[in-house]
Amino acid sequence: MTSFQLFNPAGLYDPGPNGYSHLANVPPGHRFVLVSGQGGEATDGQLPPDFETQVRQALSNMRVALASVGAETGDVARLLVLVVDHNEERLKVLGAELDRVWGDAPKPACTLVPVPRLALDGMLFEVEATAVVLA
Repeated sequence: MTSFQLFNPAGLYDPGPNGYSHLANVPPGHRFVLVSGQGGEATDGQLPPDFETQVRQALSNMRVALASVGAETGDVARLLVLVVDHNEERLKVLGAELDRVWGDAPKPACTLVPVPRLALDGMLFEVEATAVVLA
């Protein structure tokens, strides 16, 4: 059970099909866990060449980072995703991967930023997470 509320207020479109919620409301008495941008690198530092595999690995890397402090994906209130050469096909891949990780649970608030390049040659995706846990 999350310690915050994810919701989509009346008067805004339903972002569920695009894999996010409009708001995350965090009550007092909680602490934030800030996960820096995770790319699709495997533990040996190698990047797979395709977008879908990088997204899947980056989300896996995010889950490892969260677990290291006792948090999990259900504690994630907000995501920031950076996508090289963003298009509708990549948005569908991202949505499917978010569904794979979160299932039927509400998805975190999220901002997607199309970018021309990321830190490493061949890097196509990066995800930053803000999680909320009891203080």
